Amino acid sequence: MNTFKAALFDLDGVVFDTEPQYTGFWGAQCREFHPEHPGLEHEIKGQTLVQIFDRFFSGELLYSQEIITARLNEFERNMQFNYVGGFISFVRGLRANGVKTAVVTSSNQAKMQSVYDSRPEFRELFDAILTSEDFERSKPDPDCYLKAAKRLDAAITECIVFEDSFNGLKSGRAAGMKVVGLATTNSAESIAEYSDVVINDYKNFDPWQDI
Repeated sequence: MNTFKAALFDLDGVVFDTEPQYTGFWGAQCREFHPEHPGLEHEIKGQTLVQIFDRFFSGELLYSQEIITARLNEFERNMQFNYVGGFISFVRGLRANGVKTAVVTSSNQAKMQSVYDSRPEFRELFDAILTSEDFERSKPDPDCYLKAAKRLDAAITECIVFEDSFNGLKSGRAAGMKVVGLATTNSAESIAEYSDVVINDYKNFDPWQDI
């Protein structure tokens, strides 16, 4: 791809190396409330909290939603938001070359406030930040990335998606966009079939040459 106008980034595992923290958190919740479903914490990656609750913590487990929400809020207030290697210089390089940037995340506004508090420079890195409140349908549906392209006034063919989860990668593909897979959450081999290119981080990655 020689020219593109927009770079669309998932948040966890793509901008921030937070997935191991979330895997630990959700692993504990799933073992407590769904001991019969080992590995559930991996299946829910890329889904919104509402989706997770509706599918796995409703009915007889409806009471657990309030408990998990309180735990999650406390967890996110204290978690570490460390950038994936090379991200800052990479995104600033894109913007210096006229590429628009957006975050497209299943996280909600409450979570994003924790990000803003922890990383005051975060907002200046992006032209748009789209959260779960902006989408009617969540990943792997392409709705979120199609809305992001429209927000940035970019054609589908002018967008590159950066994702790490299977749901996110499938969302980018379903939107008809080029997809860069980050091997921060899943192995490079497992996400290769859903990606145009797979990277471990942003160091030495040149989208004008490598896609």
